[in-house]
Amino acid sequence: MDTNILVSAFGWKGNPHRIFERIASGEIELFTCEEQSEELARVLEYPKFHFSEEQKTRFKQLVSVLATLVEIPGKLEIIKQDPSDNVIAECALTAQVDFLISGDPHLLNVKRIGRTRIVRASEFLGELNQS
Repeated sequence: MDTNILVSAFGWKGNPHRIFERIASGEIELFTCEEQSEELARVLEYPKFHFSEEQKTRFKQLVSVLATLVEIPGKLEIIKQDPSDNVIAECALTAQVDFLISGDPHLLNVKRIGRTRIVRASEFLGELNQS
């Protein structure tokens, strides 16, 4: 899950939240890297979200407990329009995941990195329900 999808999972009850519930139940694995954890902490602070300090702390703790931390080399440069997205792509590539869930057009336009398919939350749930 990219950072914006994680934030959506915490703040609203849509598809990202449904995916995160399946992560919490152990049905799906979540991977992150230190760089994404730092980005998540920064994004949670955005005033537009109106998260309380307790909520922000809880969200970060959930990710740290549920996610497997991978170390990325920091060398991927495939997303030229938004280089910060390379961290998310590289995390997925390093973890060798089947899916990277995103709503970001820069990532979605890539469609695939190695074996990893880049899909919207709704597409991922559709795939999951079919299997």
